[in-house]
Parts: sequence; structure tokens; C-alpha cells
Amino acid sequence: MVCLHLRLASPMNMSVFNLAFALPTPYSRIFDIHADSKMATGNKLTGGHFFSLFRGRKRRPRTQRDAVRLYETAAGERFSKIIQNKTNKEIGSFELGNEGAMIVKKPRLLCLHGFRTSGEIMKKQIQKWPESVLDRLDLVFLDAPFPSQGKSVVEAIFDPPYYEWFQTNKEFNEYTNFEKCLEYIEDYIIKHGPFDGFAGFSQGAILSGGLPGLQAAGIALRKVPKIKFLIIIGGGKFKSPSVAEKAYSSLIEIPSLHFLGEKDFLKPYGIELIESFKDPVVVHHPKGHAVPRLADEKSLESVLGFVEKMENILTEEDRNDK
Repeated sequence: MVCLHLRLASPMNMSVFNLAFALPTPYSRIFDIHADSKMATGNKLTGGHFFSLFRGRKRRPRTQRDAVRLYETAAGERFSKIIQNKTNKEIGSFELGNEGAMIVKKPRLLCLHGFRTSGEIMKKQIQKWPESVLDRLDLVFLDAPFPSQGKSVVEAIFDPPYYEWFQTNKEFNEYTNFEKCLEYIEDYIIKHGPFDGFAGFSQGAILSGGLPGLQAAGIALRKVPKIKFLIIIGGGKFKSPSVAEKAYSSLIEIPSLHFLGEKDFLKPYGIELIESFKDPVVVHHPKGHAVPRLADEKSLESVLGFVEKMENILTEEDRNDK
């Protein structure tokens, strides 16, 4: 549980205010930060230290008064910034406005890696994304349940071990160990969740893209909360007729973000998957079957917009639960 209390002298005058937030065990501690004093109670934080808790401003304050002036501006313009605390992934950001302050929760996503790779490999692939995206997501990388049963195409790039989610025949329309894979993911969520959704690449993207429909049909993830969001990178549809029939029996209505590579051999299948979603956000990139770097402004803007959409939904849910 994360608590944020912001007490202002007035919405537009932040000369005197207290900010306190509580971290869950084992990092439980409460900061009582006085922006107009030279020392913060219990933590001896200077203005510079205070401001370093927050990221995204164009310049850092040189003095306490400089920090206060920056936040006076922020209070008037209403903004959302990431709370920088590497030990607590549950803390998101907060927004300041004339009406006060509120927590913006980080979307927590379970990441499913590609065929015969690993969670650690996918983590390295995703780390190419800008901090402006990564700092707003809580990503958990899971290894698939089965050791690789053949050669991995990434052996020359990434070190082993390698894993696979399930096995298929040469036509990709018959699956082995698929039910065990679904049980494995559900057990992990029960032990380490909850999660707000999935982010998948390649085989992990095919799996992620079909899970909402399987969950709705009562085939998978029956003991865990409903999937809220999806990020699909280089994905496609299930080719097993018996699985596909249940996974795509109706339009998938949850928010989804899809990456399509112009040179990706799975692009036609990715387009098929996109057609199964009600309101997908699609990001095109010039590469092949890979996790894109989000180097261009348009792609980054689309991704940040989707992240903001997830944040808004989670924040609204939190508000309704109180």
C-alpha cells in the first residue's frame, strides 16, 4: 500500500508544504519533507535531494528556493512525474493540480519472452526502450516452463539458458504441453501477482494475445484477476484450430498495443491478430522480427499515450475502490 499526502498552504503557493509517502515492508519509512527548510526531518534531505526524488524536469534546482519555485509552476500547470525509488516498484507517479494530489499507479505487466530465449533475454531487449517509457512500467520477466528442445536462433547474440512456452508440429497447428503452459503461468500469477496485463514477444506475444479470449472462455487463468492490458511485439494468432476457436470467438475489448515490423516474417499474422481487437494501438517500425528501439518521435508518442491510458484506467479504478 502506498500513501501520498500533500499539504499545501494554497494550491498556487507552495512556499510551505509537507510531502509524505509510505513504502511497503521491508522498505517502510516515512519522509516528512519541508521544502522551505534546510533539513528534512529524519532524513536530512536538502532541496537538491528532495528534487532528485522526481524526474522529468528540464533542469535541476540549485537551491531550496529554486526547488520551491519549480514546484509552484508545476502546481499551476498540472503534471505527472515518476517517483524515483528503485527499491519499490509499486510506487508510480503523482499529479499536482489545483484540486490536490493523487497517486498514479504503474501498470504491472508480466513479460513473456520469445521462442527458445528467456526472461533475462527479453529484459535486455526491452531495455532498449527510453527511460521515459520504462520508468512508468513495472515489468516482471518470466522464464517459460520448458527448456529449449532444439537450437536457438539467438545463440550467437545471447547466452543460455533458453526456454520455450510449448511445442508445435511443423505446421504450427498442433500443440504439445499447452495446458501445462497455461497452468504454469496461472500458478506464477497466484504466487507473484497480481498483474495488470501481459507484454509478449514472438511466441510470448502469440500466447499473450490469445490469453484474454481463453480467460473469458474459462479455459485459462480462471483463478486470477481479469487481464486488463496487452503489449504485443511481433505476434500473431494461435494456429491450432481447437485453441483459436476459443481464443478469438469474440472481439477482444481490452486496450492493446501492437508492434508491427515492416520486415518481420510474422507481420501478416500480426495484422490478423490486430483485427481481433476492438480498439488496438498499432506502432509500425522498419525492422524485422525484433523489439524496436522506439527511436522515432511518432512511435514514442504512441507508446507513451498507451502507457498514459493504462495509468488513467488504473487510477480511476483505485479512486472507485476507495
